[in-house]
Amino acid sequence: MSTPVLKKHYLEKVVPALKEKLGYTNPHQVPALEKIVVTSCMGNAPDRKVAVDDAVLEIAKITGQKPSITYSKKAVANFKLRAGEPLGARVTLRGENMWEFLYRFINVTAPNIRDFRGISSKSFDGQGNYAVGFADQSIFPEIELDQIKRQIGFDLIFVTTAKTDDEGRTLLAELGMPFRDIKKDAAEGAAA
Repeated sequence: MSTPVLKKHYLEKVVPALKEKLGYTNPHQVPALEKIVVTSCMGNAPDRKVAVDDAVLEIAKITGQKPSITYSKKAVANFKLRAGEPLGARVTLRGENMWEFLYRFINVTAPNIRDFRGISSKSFDGQGNYAVGFADQSIFPEIELDQIKRQIGFDLIFVTTAKTDDEGRTLLAELGMPFRDIKKDAAEGAAA
């Protein structure tokens, strides 16, 4: 099996560029992408069990892996939710599948978003990990529009080995993540 295109790009171009930018001497200090987690929660759907099954099918089409079902830990009467009831689905991508999914996301899915001007570079968690959410699954080319039963929102979490948000942002930008204007977002974040 051949090496994914984006992994090859990371090893050949991104690692040397990050070593130079971040001032590392050892290539093992350079931040890397550890995993991508795709999650969906169907907590507010009236027919929650059927909605979770739909979410499982959609995530499986998008990622190529069968997701696991997440269950509620507590009963919440206001939401008509019992403990142990299915709430959503999630899948963790690592290795070859992670690199292939990221390549498709950067080059096919993100440009497929209507009025796309880039994604915000502000959604970092303080430890170099990045999360972005989408309102519906129609942006993914694997989904056939006439087969959509319901609108399912997704969260993509990019987990990195970066120590800071700036390192994580630099890593993802070097990989080709279509951020809006990184300098503009960083200035707005500092002003706030």
